[in-house]
Amino acid sequence: MILIADSGSTKTDWLLIDRQGSRRVLQTNGFNPYYQTTEQVYTTLQTQLLPELPADDVTDVFFYGAGCSGPAVNHIIADAIRRLLPKAQTVDVNSDMLGAARSAAGHESGIVCILGTGSNACRYDGSQITQGILSLGFWLGDEGSGGYLGKTLVRDFFQNRLPDDLRIAFVGKYALDRPTLLENAYQKPYPNRYFAGFTPFLTEHLTHPYVQQLVIDAFRLFLETYVVRLPDANKLPIHFVGSIAYYFKAQLGQAVSQAGLALGRLVKSPIDQLADYHRA
Repeated sequence: MILIADSGSTKTDWLLIDRQGSRRVLQTNGFNPYYQTTEQVYTTLQTQLLPELPADDVTDVFFYGAGCSGPAVNHIIADAIRRLLPKAQTVDVNSDMLGAARSAAGHESGIVCILGTGSNACRYDGSQITQGILSLGFWLGDEGSGGYLGKTLVRDFFQNRLPDDLRIAFVGKYALDRPTLLENAYQKPYPNRYFAGFTPFLTEHLTHPYVQQLVIDAFRLFLETYVVRLPDANKLPIHFVGSIAYYFKAQLGQAVSQAGLALGRLVKSPIDQLADYHRA
């Protein structure tokens, strides 16, 4: 059996494929080796994943995850999986960026972007990432992401830049005060998740001119920062993976067109396409 994981900061989708090709989707919490130890990852897997698995039958594990940027940290995830599934012959841990690229572009060359809780982009040759712009995470980067959109919205609210009708709607939905905001931003873990939690407000008011402009401006900044500087960006399709790209696809398409780029595939969740990649 093959087990494939697509792990973000919030959740992990797991796909179990048996020898007949039957598929079963499972879900656990998200993982990030920069914030968690092998023991913490193992405990979560043991509690949330192992009861759902025929563990002795899993032969190959392909894990794509946020923060899995190289051997120095990837072993944190790999060691937990090997401890959980000692009979697995292959445990391959790679970045969520490579997972996004393989899911959206398959075995073809292209520019592939992640727009979810965080954001990133790379040039992909049909098998591996050949070039990317270094992501600096939530506070120093993640332009165009759910965290960035939520942070911009909340900042505009507290700095009195929201139009009156949106300000009234925001107060009615969240009743957010400054101490609560600052605690979640600077004291609690995963501020990116916290701020991404405000994006439903944007989707609820997507026809509002303020929201339209906020989203398009964020996508323009993302394209300027991560995409147009990559080789052949104006010649290759620009694929996008993630919930933000999916739910704001009209605004994303507008920003891509204005940048003179060619919009490729939009993939909300890469897990099924990753299965196709590994079984091709």
